[in-house]
Amino acid sequence: MVESGDRVKNNGLLFIALVSALTLAGFFFLAEEPPIAVSLVEVTKGRVDLTVSNTRAGSVKACQRSRLSLPMGGQIAELLVSEGDQVKAQQVLIRLWNKDHQARLADARAQHTMAQLAVQESCRLAALNKREHTRLSSLASQQLVSAERLDASSTGLVISALACKKSRARVDSAAAGVQLQAAILEKTELTAPFSGVIAEINGEVGEYITPSPPGVATPPAVDLIADNCVYISAPVDEVEAAQIKLGMPVMVSLDAFRGELFAAEVRRIAPYVKELEKQARTVDVELHLLDASVQDKLLIGYSADIEVIIQQHNDSLRLPTEAVIDGHRVLLYQPSSGRLLAQEFSPGLSNWRYTEVKAGLSAGDRVLLSLDQEGAVAGARVVVDD
Repeated sequence: MVESGDRVKNNGLLFIALVSALTLAGFFFLAEEPPIAVSLVEVTKGRVDLTVSNTRAGSVKACQRSRLSLPMGGQIAELLVSEGDQVKAQQVLIRLWNKDHQARLADARAQHTMAQLAVQESCRLAALNKREHTRLSSLASQQLVSAERLDASSTGLVISALACKKSRARVDSAAAGVQLQAAILEKTELTAPFSGVIAEINGEVGEYITPSPPGVATPPAVDLIADNCVYISAPVDEVEAAQIKLGMPVMVSLDAFRGELFAAEVRRIAPYVKELEKQARTVDVELHLLDASVQDKLLIGYSADIEVIIQQHNDSLRLPTEAVIDGHRVLLYQPSSGRLLAQEFSPGLSNWRYTEVKAGLSAGDRVLLSLDQEGAVAGARVVVDD
């Protein structure tokens, strides 16, 4: 009977222990937090570039752009173009009141004509004196003309020849006077130095405009832009600029064309450093777009960002840079346990898009994409949010 009672007692203790274990297990099961829904990204193969980017927004610029002003002041008599007009080279854009200069030019041309007539008069007289001197010389050899008359003829010949030369010099002087007055008249007209589009006009008919005095900047009369050629200019930090060489490939992105990338190459690196701010020293880099058809849809002044490709590895293991922690770690997903594991790897080339994986990860591994998700840390239970 005693043995039977002990057996019952032991069975009761075992039952109590089993119930306690189940209760404790249930407590831990209920206490564990539910899995976190996360987005994962797969380690794949592809191209990874080492790039240099601009420090501030770049800009689309025209190959030719002139802010034109007249070299002399005056009243606008004719405004021959409007903003947005297409103009040809040497086309007159603005003409000042210039009737006084036109009159001076007409007077100079008249003086030139008078000088030409004077040449004919004096030179014909010189030719007549020469023939007369030849005739008198023949008669003098026969002692039919006195020496005094022959001497007077010789002197008259020399004087008339000098008068002819003087008249020719006056023609040259009058011609120079015509050129001078024509140049002064030309200064009253503003012409286009190249073909392009009128971006801005400052002035109206009847207004008086003056050229900029030395050291004082005033708005230009006309802002002319050549719209048949554009390039990209962007500032690069002085430290990174040392890696850039002429001819390097570049990818250009524009705010006006989000999602599109335009191929370009480096055509010029400024030979000096700009110090616009004490803590920002930059070097301007100019790019030439490889696809000429792209230029037709770019407007002058568009903002642009550039990525100069310094080095490039193709068909390399890579993952998005935003998934990398401290440059060499990721949170690796373990399908067997459904948890995240902190995994170190050896990085290679890296840019803001992708980081190359040299070792530590394999193709097909999945890692946490968004690092700022609350609770997504090493050891956390997760569920994949497709």
